[in-house]
Amino acid sequence: MSRTTAPAPADRKDGATAPAEGLAHGLKQRHLSMIALGGVIGAGLFVGSGAGIAAAGPSIVIAYAISGVLVMLVMRMLGEMSAANPASGSFSVHAERAFGSWAGFTSGWAFWFLLCVAVGLEGIGAAKIMTGWFPGSPEWAWVALFMLVFTVTNLAAVKNFGEFEFWFAALKVGAIVLFLGIGVLAITGLLPGTDAPGTANLTGDGGFFPHGSEGLIVGLLASVFAYGGLETVTIAAAESEHPVQGVAKAVRTAMWRIALFYIGSMAVIVTLVPWDDKAVVEKGPYVATLDHLGIPAAGQIMNVVVLVALLSAMNANIYGASRMAGSLVARGQGPKALGRLSGGVPRAAVLVSSVFGFGCVLLSYWRPDDIFIWLLNTIGAIILVVWFFIAASQLVLRRRTEREAPEKLVVRMWAFPVLTWVALAGMAAIFFLMAREEGTRVQLYWTGGLTLLLAAVGFVRQKSARTASADPAA
Repeated sequence: MSRTTAPAPADRKDGATAPAEGLAHGLKQRHLSMIALGGVIGAGLFVGSGAGIAAAGPSIVIAYAISGVLVMLVMRMLGEMSAANPASGSFSVHAERAFGSWAGFTSGWAFWFLLCVAVGLEGIGAAKIMTGWFPGSPEWAWVALFMLVFTVTNLAAVKNFGEFEFWFAALKVGAIVLFLGIGVLAITGLLPGTDAPGTANLTGDGGFFPHGSEGLIVGLLASVFAYGGLETVTIAAAESEHPVQGVAKAVRTAMWRIALFYIGSMAVIVTLVPWDDKAVVEKGPYVATLDHLGIPAAGQIMNVVVLVALLSAMNANIYGASRMAGSLVARGQGPKALGRLSGGVPRAAVLVSSVFGFGCVLLSYWRPDDIFIWLLNTIGAIILVVWFFIAASQLVLRRRTEREAPEKLVVRMWAFPVLTWVALAGMAAIFFLMAREEGTRVQLYWTGGLTLLLAAVGFVRQKSARTASADPAA
């Protein structure tokens, strides 16, 4: 059996991998490829990018290019480690192998917390769209419906999750490709009823950098968090038919497409629409651009796409949270009940993750001014913490793999170790910029507090486990 067709290894308590963990292997290559693409194409791009454009102006293209390079480096590093050692715990397993159980515990439970809160936020966003279409219907009822549908989907065989994500991602990718096609036609003056805008919107109204470097920084911070979601494909790879081959191909094909979709979209938008047009923020940049071009029913078309993006993210985050929790438990870092498998699915972990997500929705109604805001601030920079663990782990594991099993390096990080250090420096710079900006400083503090708390608990657990193993009477 070749190394690219070996069965997915399981997660063990020592952070290494073992022959089989009982998870079903129902995901196909087409599922992985679309999960890799669709995982990072969400409401953050379709709607949230408007705030970045308002802050940075046309220079948002540079902001997305800079953060896009960082994301591609992180994805390449994660792809290298996941192809060498596929595991449903993904970067948490890699961190544990590199630095000890405390690192896996910290990164894994922080990411689980992020995904569960995100499930609630996406449910609220999707419900708001539905109440716009069905006035008078209660938001909570829509959230409950969506949570029920995707909880049931994730309780069933993993191939159901894969099919949902395949078609969700296909619609999102198709929408962006169509948008880019229309945009290029409009920019070149080939779209009927439109004139080529030239560079008027790029150089007018304050120029390419209307708010200077400060605006670019705000846009950069907004763009970084819009790229979150790439981790799901390496979590899912452990349940694919050919995990090593699958994650390697998915990572290689996804990176340039993601760059094209994100950076290309921003370039089309700021070329066609004045960056200070209020509609860019109020309606979202995609809707504003299509309205500007006179595309009929643009708003409703994009609302459907945004709804699909939100539902896709809910589905993927329930899946990712349940697999991360199951992996942590399998390594002795959580309640054993969460690790029980039924039909190849960690159903207890799915239910707990879904209930936690729904609890976040209830908090948004019961305590919107304190507890819910605290939740939002706490998850603000977790994705950066995860990326930091990924880069640091790859720095250690690459050298170890080269010594012990170089044949496992199916995917290799470019220009190692130089670009790994460049990525780490980029993350440190973003942490510094977050500390400078008043709007993101609070998020950095709360995320830092959660990370330190988890690290402290992880260290205590690691020390206790070592003491117990060293004591013959234990």
